[in-house]
Amino acid sequence: MDFGRLPDVRGISFTLPPDHPDTTTLLVRSGPAPAPAGIWVGCPTWINKAWLGSWYPLGLREDQQLNYYGRQFNSLEVNVTHYRIPDAEMVRRWRAAVPAHFRFCPKVPQSISHDRELYNADDLTNSFCRALENLGEQLGMAFLQMGPNFAPPQLTRLERYLLDWPAHLPLAVELRHPAWYHDPVLLAETGALLEALGKTWVISDVAGRRDVLHQRLTTPVAFIRFNGHALHRSDYLRADAWAERLAAWLNEGLREVYFFVHQRDVNDAPTWAQYFLQRLSKLTSRELPAPQLVVQPVQGKLF
Repeated sequence: MDFGRLPDVRGISFTLPPDHPDTTTLLVRSGPAPAPAGIWVGCPTWINKAWLGSWYPLGLREDQQLNYYGRQFNSLEVNVTHYRIPDAEMVRRWRAAVPAHFRFCPKVPQSISHDRELYNADDLTNSFCRALENLGEQLGMAFLQMGPNFAPPQLTRLERYLLDWPAHLPLAVELRHPAWYHDPVLLAETGALLEALGKTWVISDVAGRRDVLHQRLTTPVAFIRFNGHALHRSDYLRADAWAERLAAWLNEGLREVYFFVHQRDVNDAPTWAQYFLQRLSKLTSRELPAPQLVVQPVQGKLF
């Protein structure tokens, strides 16, 4: 994820802002969360040659990597759907490769979000939603990432699109244009709209755009995209802060967490996730499986 990435993070304040005032209200109104709440953590890709010999066994073929990814993580931000709508056979292979508890979070195709900006996109949306339905219970949440030019004057178009979105398919919405966040009245209006429509507002934690760290939950589900910086010391401080914030939200009634880890070097993502999940496990008193380095067989050693 290059959005908000900076070449140098010195001087950046990574302190998490306080919750938006409406977040606590939303969690109280949602009622008690089922026990235990779902905690889903993953990366944006599963075919990672750089993981061979560390997070994947040496020699693991590409067609076997999703299966092993499903042993290391319990969720996946599916970026491939941003570029094409998967057919039923592709979805079937995905589902067969991972455990039943695994959750896929496919990104809405860019032909809908960026090219058409939600205009005249009914046919494409219907095709994409049919693909989502093929995921069955392994569908976590789709997410609609709007382009950088999609601005507040298009709020009515967004509302119309979300009203038409099938209610049985969970959807998160990511808005990137700075104008969504610089006017407190507009931010409150946008949050109220997403809450009324039952859509989750994506929270992004990136160095160069601290405004998108709005901390406004619009459903009792948190969908967070984290952009790290080569395991810089700040990455670990941010892991601590997020573990504390999520533990607090879970205590207040949050029902699900989707947390996706982005690092420029893909080798850094499992390392960070391992640390983050260990911290969250301690704070929630829950056993949360974390990625583990693979013990590689040593050939030719008899004793």
